[in-house]
Amino acid sequence: MADIAIKRNAEPAQTVREKLRAMDDAEIVTAFLGGEERAFQELVERYQGRLLSFIYRTIGDREKAEDLVQEVFIRVYRHLHRFDRSKKFSTWAYTIASNLAKNELRNRSRNPLVLFQTMKSNWDDEDRPLQFEDTTSRPDDLYRKRHLRELVAQTVAKLPAHHREVFVLRELEGKSYEEIAEITDCNLGTVKSRLNRARNAFAEIIEPWVD
Repeated sequence: MADIAIKRNAEPAQTVREKLRAMDDAEIVTAFLGGEERAFQELVERYQGRLLSFIYRTIGDREKAEDLVQEVFIRVYRHLHRFDRSKKFSTWAYTIASNLAKNELRNRSRNPLVLFQTMKSNWDDEDRPLQFEDTTSRPDDLYRKRHLRELVAQTVAKLPAHHREVFVLRELEGKSYEEIAEITDCNLGTVKSRLNRARNAFAEIIEPWVD
């Protein structure tokens, strides 16, 4: 990683980008701290879309979510030298995003409306994150899914913010319970309890609409 920082002025930008893309997050952070400014752009490209999706689904406001994502990376840039590199960069970035989203919700006088694309009828621990709407489905299936999405949105709007947050992190972002606990600063028992309550609330609405 030090070699990359030392040679950054001699190597073509394309070559540096290719090397950075082949690195894992920890190596990218090390390269940036070693003086390779282009490494930070690689972090932005890796996480901008994911963090935008997470914040948007949490607060329900796309424009504000875009502003908060920018704030996430401003904070990452300012404090990356203090980041504990023995931990996952993604967990740290999501923690910052989670705190900003919580602050936004606290500052509101109304509950945000969060739209989800689709739902499932069972909630096994090994389930993968929820999949988005399949555009290859038949027209009647698409109509059914869109109607289901509207029902889900109405339910989500009534959930406490902390229940909605763990639901998004688990079911849409695919985070482990341990990561969610670290991101939300809760113990595992609290995470599982909140997630179960959120799932149960959804199940009551969705059950008549699932095969």
